[in-house]
Amino acid sequence: MNKETYYVTTPIYFPNDKMHIGHSYTTVAADTISRYKKMRGYDVKFLTGLDEHGQKIEQTAAGASITPQEHVDKIAEFTKSLWKLLDIEYDIFMRTTYDFHVEAVKKIFKKIYDKGDIYKSSYEGLYCTPCETFFTERQLKDGKCPDCGRAIEAVKEEAYFFKLSKYQDAIMKHIEDNPEFILPVSRRNEMVNNFIKPGLEDLCVSRTSLKWGVPVEFDPGHVVYVWIDALSNYITALGYLSEDDSEYRKYWPAQVHLMAKEIVRFHSIIWPCLLMSLEIPLPKQIFGHGWLLMDGGKMSKSKGNVIDPEILVNRYGVDAIRYYLMREGVFGQDIPFDNEALIIRSNSDLANDLGNLLSRTVGMIDKYFGGKLPEEQKGNEFDVQIKELVRTTLKNTEEFMDKLAFNDALAAIWIFIRRNNKYIDETMPWVLAKDEAKKPELAGIMYTLAESLRVISILIAPFMPNTPKAIYEQLNITDDSIKTWESIYEFGKLPKTVQIQKGEIVFPRIDLEKEVVELEAILEAKSGAKPKEEPKTSPAKDIITIDDFAKLDLRVGLVLECEKLEGSDKLLKLQIKVGERVHQIVSGIAKYYTCEDIIGKKVIVIANLKPVKLRGTLSEGMILAASDDKNIEVLFASDKLAEGTVVS
Repeated sequence: MNKETYYVTTPIYFPNDKMHIGHSYTTVAADTISRYKKMRGYDVKFLTGLDEHGQKIEQTAAGASITPQEHVDKIAEFTKSLWKLLDIEYDIFMRTTYDFHVEAVKKIFKKIYDKGDIYKSSYEGLYCTPCETFFTERQLKDGKCPDCGRAIEAVKEEAYFFKLSKYQDAIMKHIEDNPEFILPVSRRNEMVNNFIKPGLEDLCVSRTSLKWGVPVEFDPGHVVYVWIDALSNYITALGYLSEDDSEYRKYWPAQVHLMAKEIVRFHSIIWPCLLMSLEIPLPKQIFGHGWLLMDGGKMSKSKGNVIDPEILVNRYGVDAIRYYLMREGVFGQDIPFDNEALIIRSNSDLANDLGNLLSRTVGMIDKYFGGKLPEEQKGNEFDVQIKELVRTTLKNTEEFMDKLAFNDALAAIWIFIRRNNKYIDETMPWVLAKDEAKKPELAGIMYTLAESLRVISILIAPFMPNTPKAIYEQLNITDDSIKTWESIYEFGKLPKTVQIQKGEIVFPRIDLEKEVVELEAILEAKSGAKPKEEPKTSPAKDIITIDDFAKLDLRVGLVLECEKLEGSDKLLKLQIKVGERVHQIVSGIAKYYTCEDIIGKKVIVIANLKPVKLRGTLSEGMILAASDDKNIEVLFASDKLAEGTVVS
């Protein structure tokens, strides 16, 4: 049993009683990795909570004629109820208004000041109140906040500054020496190229224009900048600079800080530099995931496309929502969130695959054996494949989970689930049931399926904490020793005389057409948003036969080289390796993709298209892309597919 520590954090969220499914994304991911590590025997601390100071809190409370503390107390209870709804099992719910945190932040500020890394000056510049963030002119986007898009204000006040510039070389070296410190790689490149290499400027770390915050103890007119206050929670929550710092010494440094991409800069540059000044270790990893997108943009209340977690959980169950969040896209990239896609995924993966496997297995044990398997059982030719796939699935799942590749881990598990459904079709229990002499073989098949479901229930437990309980109940698994991660290293732990207890279908199929209409009506009534217009699509072309389609040679190709076609602002000239041959293809995607975007990616190529000349340049095929009036999206293939793979 592994006794290593594992400290995982989400950002402490800004108090908000309109938290949407996007806020839940980070916390569900953190809960998933926390549960997994606990199952693997790690001593885990999982922190989440609220960042409760700052000008926006002060203004919001004043507008509601209540104190800031009353405001954040109310939001804290709401947030805890939301995490309970989503089955978030945190170990620490941190609030920056806790007295012990306030006292520790005062000491942290003084410690850095005494070292000479904080000095007094005056600040004149640009500030975004909603984001509680200072910006330089070059960081703005169209003159507005680059993070939230709102108007910024010019401020001038006496302030203390942290010598961020002093640590520029040190943070650069740390990033170079530790390539997994900032992930995904795209975030690391953004931090290095957009912030560090252009030069770090000293950071304003106090305000005099507000009162709701941690006071600078040696200069009472100043309040500690909210981000210094908030970031410090990761160590103050463990007792740093308190009378009992045993948990800090045990769990720090954190294995991973999880967050959405817009706050990676604070965590990967400012936070490490503060820690360097304090002369304490840096976290092992900063992981900035993408946004949940609807209609091509980040979800927000102002856009009227908030998805309320409570509505979704009440309609589909918490496990279906958690599964969708962790399965639908690559953790690290932006992923779409769409009600229809959620229902399709639930019907396909949960109802058709997992739910069907459980109901078929339990139903057949009940029908053919009266609910209890006999001792006499016989194997079959397919059992070896199932057992081998268990080992492969376990290995792949562990490797993917350690990389926070949640969707890949679930994909590996679902390969095993679908293989078991195929196993039923291969062994045809309904045929064996007609022959009494075949009962031992039939019992063996039922046992293999029941044991596979035990394995599946453990593999999915970090993602879907309730579904395993339903499986255990229907298979009458009461022995906790065969519900552990270690127990699935050996296939066959389930008692041979399985006695089932038929229960309800765990994931009933959803009528897609009816559900989309009902859900849109509920969301419209709750948010006051107008119904979404259906996107305009091109009319369908003439019907073709399978023989017509078979004429197309669609293959996976690897983009080796790319350059803009001279004399055109729309065309790129690509060199694409398809099997043993390199095709030169001219594609009209230059307004939507740079060469950097596409080199090294795998695309789908029509490899047998008649060569033509475009602007005098030979083009030997076409890459597949989808387009509407505004955008073109290239259809990229998985890196797992070798170039030359046939697409059918």
